[in-house]
Amino acid sequence: MGGGFRVLHLVRPFLAILPEVQSADRKVPFREKVIYTVISLFIFLVCSQLPLYGIHSTTGADPFYWMRAILASNRGTVMELGITPIVTSGLVMQLLAGSKIIEVDNNVREDRALLNGAQKLLGILIAFGEAVAYVLSGMYGSVGQLGVGNALLIILQLCAAGIIVICLDELLQKGYGLGSGISLFIATNICESIIWKAFSPTTINSGRGAEFEGAVIALFHLLLTRQDKVRALREAFYRQNLPNVTNLLATVLVFLIVNYLQGFRVVLPVRSKNARGQQGSYPIKLFYTSNMPIILHSALITNLYFISQLLYKRYSGNFLVNLLGIWKESEYSGHSIPVGGLAYYVTAPASLADMAANPFHALFYIVFMLSACALFSKTWIEVSGSSARDVAKQLKEQQMVMPGHRESNLQRELNRYIPTAAAFGGMCIGALTVLADFMGAIGSGTGILLAVTIIYQYFETFEKEKASELGFFGF
Repeated sequence: MGGGFRVLHLVRPFLAILPEVQSADRKVPFREKVIYTVISLFIFLVCSQLPLYGIHSTTGADPFYWMRAILASNRGTVMELGITPIVTSGLVMQLLAGSKIIEVDNNVREDRALLNGAQKLLGILIAFGEAVAYVLSGMYGSVGQLGVGNALLIILQLCAAGIIVICLDELLQKGYGLGSGISLFIATNICESIIWKAFSPTTINSGRGAEFEGAVIALFHLLLTRQDKVRALREAFYRQNLPNVTNLLATVLVFLIVNYLQGFRVVLPVRSKNARGQQGSYPIKLFYTSNMPIILHSALITNLYFISQLLYKRYSGNFLVNLLGIWKESEYSGHSIPVGGLAYYVTAPASLADMAANPFHALFYIVFMLSACALFSKTWIEVSGSSARDVAKQLKEQQMVMPGHRESNLQRELNRYIPTAAAFGGMCIGALTVLADFMGAIGSGTGILLAVTIIYQYFETFEKEKASELGFFGF
C-alpha cells in the first residue's frame, strides 16, 4: 500500500459525520431525474436571492465582481460563495490524483469513497475559510460594526450554503438527476445574467436621461418615445455603457457558432478482442477538454484581479504593485476596472474603438488568450486521465482494439489525434472567447462559452436519457 493511500486514509474518521447522498439503488426514471434536477435548481435560485442575515452593508466596489459569472455567486446573499468551495476542492483533488501525489485506484470502491470524502471535507474547509476571510476583510462592514454574534451567524450561513451546494451536486451526480450541479448552476447564473440584460425593466441614468437597462425593452422604449426613428434605432443598437441590441445579436451569433463547432469530431473505430463482430467507436471531439480551458483561465485571471486589487488598495505607489495592475472605479458599473499593468493587458478591450486606439493591448490579449487556453487544455488531459496513454489503457482493459492496428500501436495512434484535439480545441475556445469579447456579447466571452458548452452537454445527456426510455418523460 503506497504513501498516497495512507494520506487518503486520514479522511476515514470523518466519513461518518460528512453529509452524504446514497447512490441510487435502482434505475431512476427519466421523469424523476428531471424533477430532481428542477428542484435542485429551484433551491439554488432561492439561495441566490436570500439575503444574508446580520450584514451591516454591501456598498462600495465589489472586489469579487470578475469571479461572479463563472462561480455562480450573488453578492450579499446566502450564495455569496457560489460554487467556489466545490470547484476549488474538485480541482485540487483532481490535480493531486492526476499527478500521482495521491494514488487512487478508481476500480476499488473504497478508494473512490475516500477520494469523494476527501473532496467533500476539503470543500467544507474551503467554505469555512472563505466565509471567515469575507467577514474579516470587512465586506459586510467591520467586525466592530457587526458584533461577534452577527459575524459568527454570517459565517454559519455561508458554510451551510456551501454544504447545500455540495449535497445538491452529489444528488445529481449519483444518478438522481441530469448532469452535475456545478455545470447546472454555472449555466443558470450566466443565462440569468443574459436574460436580465436583455429584458431588465430597471431604469438607469448614464448622462442621457433615464434609460431602460434591458436592450430589448430599451429598443421599444426609444422607438415609441423618439420622433427621429432612425436616430432611435442607432441609439438602441450602439448605445454605450449599457446593453444594446448589437450586444444581444453578437451573443446569439456566438451561441450558434459554438453549437455548430460542437459537432466537429474524429471517430476512431474500435472492436472487441473477444466478442467477434462487436464493433464500436471512440469519438475525439474538437472541444476534447470541453470548457475546462476557459474555467482554468478564468480562475487564473480572477485570482490575479483579486490579488492585484488588494495590493493596489494598500500600496498603489509601489512600482511592482503598479506593474501587476492599476485600478480605478468605473463611474457606470460601480466596480473597479484595470487601466494599467498586467491586469489591464489580460482584460478584453472594451470596444472596437478601444482596439483601434490601443492595438498593442488588443494583440497582447489575443496572444495570451489563445496560448493560455491551448496550454491549459494540454495540461488538463495529463492530470485528468484523458491523455492518449490513459485512453489506450482504458481500451485495453475493456479488451478493445483498433482494426488494422497492433495492440502495441494503440497509444501511438491515439497520440496522433488527442494532443492535437486538446491544443487546437483549446485555441478555438480561446478564439471564440476573444470574438465574443470584441463583438461585445452580453455576459462576456468567457461566460457565453461556459453557458453554451454546458447547455450542449445537457442537451446530449437529455437525448441519451430520453432514448433509453420507452417514450418521452418516461411514458
